[in-house]
Amino acid sequence: FDGALRLALQRVRDAQVTTRWSSASVPGAPSDPLPTDPDWAGGSLYTDHRTLTVDASPAALWRVIEGIGGDNGWYSFPLAWAVRGWLDRLVGGVGLRRGRRDAARLRAGDSLDFWRVEEIVPGRLLRLRAEMRLPGLAWLEMYADTDDAGRTRYRQRALFHPHGLAGHAYWWSVWAFHAVVFGGMARNIARAATRGPAAR
Repeated sequence: FDGALRLALQRVRDAQVTTRWSSASVPGAPSDPLPTDPDWAGGSLYTDHRTLTVDASPAALWRVIEGIGGDNGWYSFPLAWAVRGWLDRLVGGVGLRRGRRDAARLRAGDSLDFWRVEEIVPGRLLRLRAEMRLPGLAWLEMYADTDDAGRTRYRQRALFHPHGLAGHAYWWSVWAFHAVVFGGMARNIARAATRGPAAR
């Protein structure tokens, strides 16, 4: 037992855990929309877009993006994220307690607090799908790329596909907070990339 316990703890420290309890995905129906679906596919899809020029390399920006969540936090209004996690747990959701499998690296399928890594293109795109209790489906996308002038650009997109009237009411009830939460998140991620690892 002692040997097995030491081995298990060592694998956690080395991020060599093949799977963990939080890796169980919450499956959606195959007919559910995806953030890549065209507008003409039908239904409502609310979006919140943020784009910032970053005075850092795309690699430095990507390190901040890939390191988001868990003990690293969400780079804006920590109390709002904590309250959202508590509310989610109150209604039977996972809340923020799952954290991250690895403090620095993500892979498709990883749980990340109350999100799931749906797609990752290293150095370029991180797409998270919400697993919190919501009257709809939600995604958060973060991109590191360059603009036409060759400057590093951070793009962030939050998407919400409402289910019924409750879904529409939910989006508009939290819409006013987006400028604070998502706007602050974009600015702080760009600032952290500019300042380097000490900025977190």
